[in-house]
This record gives sequence, C-alpha cells and structure tokens, in this order.
Amino acid sequence: MSFTSVEVCAGAGGQALGLHQAGFEHLALVEIEPTACETLRLNGQRLGWRDCVYEADLNAWVPDPDLGDVTLLSGGVPCPPFSIAGKQLGADDDRDLFPAIIRLARTLRPRVIQIENVRGLLGKKFGDYRGAVEAELADLGYATQWQLLNASDFGVPQLRPRAVLVAMSPDDMALFRWPEPLPTPPRTVGEALRDSMASAGWEGAHQWADRADQVAPTLVGGSKKHGGPDLGPTRARKAWAELGVNGISIGNEIPGPGFAGIPRLTAQQTAIIQGFPESWAFVGRKTAAYRQIGNAFPPPVAKAVGDSIVRALCLADKKRAAAAA
Repeated sequence: MSFTSVEVCAGAGGQALGLHQAGFEHLALVEIEPTACETLRLNGQRLGWRDCVYEADLNAWVPDPDLGDVTLLSGGVPCPPFSIAGKQLGADDDRDLFPAIIRLARTLRPRVIQIENVRGLLGKKFGDYRGAVEAELADLGYATQWQLLNASDFGVPQLRPRAVLVAMSPDDMALFRWPEPLPTPPRTVGEALRDSMASAGWEGAHQWADRADQVAPTLVGGSKKHGGPDLGPTRARKAWAELGVNGISIGNEIPGPGFAGIPRLTAQQTAIIQGFPESWAFVGRKTAAYRQIGNAFPPPVAKAVGDSIVRALCLADKKRAAAAA
C-alpha cells in the first residue's frame, strides 16, 4: 500500500522527513525561501526528493496536472497571523495561507489534509476562523479534527506546543486516533547535547549536561521582518540561562578545551533540540540556517502524526475490502 504527499511551506524539511519516515513518498515540496529549498535538495538527494522541490510562492503555485494521485496534502503555513507574539490578525494578515490550502485541496482532492501551526490558532479568538476553515473543508467532503501536541511528548527535548489539523472523509476519520505520548520520560537538553558539547574537548561538558537536565523552552526562529539568531524573547532566554545556555545569540563553534563561561548553542545543536538527525545539514549563514531550524516542525512529531494517518487509512482500506468481499 503506497501513500503520496504534497507538502507546502516545507521549510528545511522537518515535517517532510517525519512523513517520509512514516512511509509517505513526496510528489512535491513547495517552499518560497531559496536557502530552505537548497537545504531540502541537499538532504533530500539521498531520499529521492531533489527533483520534487519547487521554489515558489504558494499563492501562485499551480500543481503539475501529471502529479498523480495525492494521499496527503500537508504543510506548516505561516504562524504570524495567529501567534501571540504578533498582532493576531488572522484572515486580515497577508501571510494567512489557509485560503491557499483550500484552493489546493479543491485542485488535488487529497485523501487527507494535515496542517500544523502555533497553539494560538486554537484560542477562543480564532474560533470563528477555525469554523470557517472547517465549513470550507466540509463542503469538499472532509471531516476535521484539531489537536494540541507537545513535542516533548514525542522524544523532542523542548516543549514546542503545536496546533495540528487533520481532515479526511468521515469514514476514514472514524478510524483516526491522535498519536499517544511516548511512555518514557521526556528527553532533556542535557541528554540530547551531552555528546555534542563534549565533542571538541570541553572539560566541563558533562557537568554542563547534568545541569541542563530539563526540557527546553520553545525555539523561536523569527521571520524576515523580525527576529535574529537568538533563542527567543527575554523570558525564553532566562529559561535557557537556567539550563546553562547563553541564549542571546547562536554560537559559531562548540566549546573547546579550557572554555570558561556559559556556552551558546550552535545552529546544529539547535537542530538537535528540534529533533533533526545530526547528519541533517542547513544551507546558508548562521541567521538563515537558524531561521530554518527555529521555524521547523520537529520530525519526530511529524512522524507520529503521519503514523496515525497511515494507520487510519490502512484500517479503512481493510474495512472496505472486507465489506466488498
């Protein structure tokens, strides 16, 4: 049984990697930022993605008619319209891309739609907005569910709560179950970065890792208009300081022998905090790389959601086959 996907706002490939691990074959990965597209091509070359990366404005992108049947339309549409860190303009924000998702759903007629965004989208303020999205999807034959998922429940060493929308036919939805948190305790920053911090010979790495034995606050990647290579606003940087991390900026290198002070995380270390494998490379200078990392959907969370979608579809197909026999 094969499953295909078209992903929009694909960024650096966090969701794409997780869905690939869940068994989806990517027909198209659509992203507007050139450096993120190069990141997708670079890492996706060994996974067969290179030729399916489209550098395009989603509002203008038209799928190739020969794309084939699409099982899943997925994406992480821009969060500023719904983020508490912004003005929360919703549909009045020109970065709102839910209308583009609806347009593609009409064109592609995917079996499933899955979209992730900030938890602010689930707030009371956007109840009418969610209702409008649900109504448009219902007109296309989809039942919808929303869920708040914390990355720390799926092996990622940071909180990173995300609002996730799943839409599929009512018959398929009856068999869908959201992924359950892992039964093990949440992974901590110290566990995730112990080996990395010690890799350049810093004598204090293991003592640092013992101190950093907590789940990290949510990384904030910022946008072209706002945000630089730091770990977030003042409150977030204070939380990082409690873990023994200087969050004022991103470091250029891992601490070496004789290092004294509070270390900064390198871009690659923040990628580990996001759940990327250490082998995943990011194109661009420090700020561009960190923006890709900080805005990513953690691959382990994407895989967990993808696994749940695949499970529901397989159960539905077996049920239909049994009824037809």
